[in-house]
Amino acid sequence: MKVIFLQDVKGKGKKGEVKNVAEGYARNYLLKNNLAIEANTGNMKSLEKKQESEQKKADEEKERAEQLKENLEKTTIELKAKAGENGRLFGAVTNKQIAEQLKKMKIKIDKRKIEMDEPIRSLGYTNVNVKLHPKVTGTLRVHVTEE
Repeated sequence: MKVIFLQDVKGKGKKGEVKNVAEGYARNYLLKNNLAIEANTGNMKSLEKKQESEQKKADEEKERAEQLKENLEKTTIELKAKAGENGRLFGAVTNKQIAEQLKKMKIKIDKRKIEMDEPIRSLGYTNVNVKLHPKVTGTLRVHVTEE
């Protein structure tokens, strides 16, 4: 029997998939527990419409991420920190500080999206990667000056 999965079922299928399963399994478990629906023509058409709308939504989200990437490439964040000799900082500049500075500039980015291998520990310019979308990564310039 062909069914459309409404939820992920371990070992059988993921949400939105259309698969052939045993008739008894479908009737007694999947349909009964609302984990799947029968794959008739009406349900197939509604599934296609749903997938189209999800694809459109994903494309719009990626487009917004691309625009934000362009804005970030033009932006330089200015941060002040206490420094000692040779431009070494007392402490470090973290992704949290960068996210707070972006928030002040009306750009909302989660600190977990700012990818830094380690905190910035020296004065000057540093390029920081920002993951805006699974397929879009922007670069932000951070300028650390002495306080």
